[in-house]
Amino acid sequence: MTTTMRTTATKPPPAKRIPMTSLRKTALVAGVFYLITFISIPTLALYGPVKNHRDWILTSGSHTGILVGGFLEVIVALAGIGTAVTLYPVVKRQNEGVALGFVTARVLEGAMIFTGVVSLLSLLTLRQDLGGTAGANTAALVTTAASHVAVYKWTFLLSQTLMPGINALLLGSLLYRSRLVPRVIPVLGLIGGPLLIIAVIVTLFRGTGHIPSLAVLAALPVAAWELSLGVWLVVKGFRPSPITAGMAAAGTAPAYHEVPA
Repeated sequence: MTTTMRTTATKPPPAKRIPMTSLRKTALVAGVFYLITFISIPTLALYGPVKNHRDWILTSGSHTGILVGGFLEVIVALAGIGTAVTLYPVVKRQNEGVALGFVTARVLEGAMIFTGVVSLLSLLTLRQDLGGTAGANTAALVTTAASHVAVYKWTFLLSQTLMPGINALLLGSLLYRSRLVPRVIPVLGLIGGPLLIIAVIVTLFRGTGHIPSLAVLAALPVAAWELSLGVWLVVKGFRPSPITAGMAAAGTAPAYHEVPA
């Protein structure tokens, strides 16, 4: 009896849960948005039949891949805008003009992604309505299909190839100077961004719309930058910096502290 009472008396009270601050929530949401943008990778295979076969519109196979790919790209467009809107209140304290440029670039990227999706969905409608019609003008259908595919390829080049390079320069410069994340992360974007932009310019002057291997290689550092940034923000959040200290002092972000036992 005495031993039990002594054990109970000396047992420390359970530690109280450390509250999640608004800054930590912001970093978590932004990181999740960044990771969501990678769900469009399967579209490279899902769109294969329509992009690689000129007579796809004349066939009668399944079109589920187009619908799924379009849905994934819509999510990517919205998630991309979400990253900018979520990070803007924080990074604008480093440079409001550059931060606003990042938001604008993300919105423009999302609008172009929607344009590409609409072009493929319109092609799907033509296939359903006219592809199997007896006496349909085969040459006209094939030409129309090719034009829709060309629109998608060019919008993909400008939206999901060029704009990530621009975004890497804008946000990368803000995060590098603010030290909100380890500098090695934005360095990836600051290196990969110009390489990707140059690769897109080369593709534009070639006039083919086909993304060359140079652009694919240049996209790797940018992809690594976005993935590492998303993972860091989800797992670690923002590092202590003058920006986080200023937001905490101003009351826009409660200071991170432990609740005493």
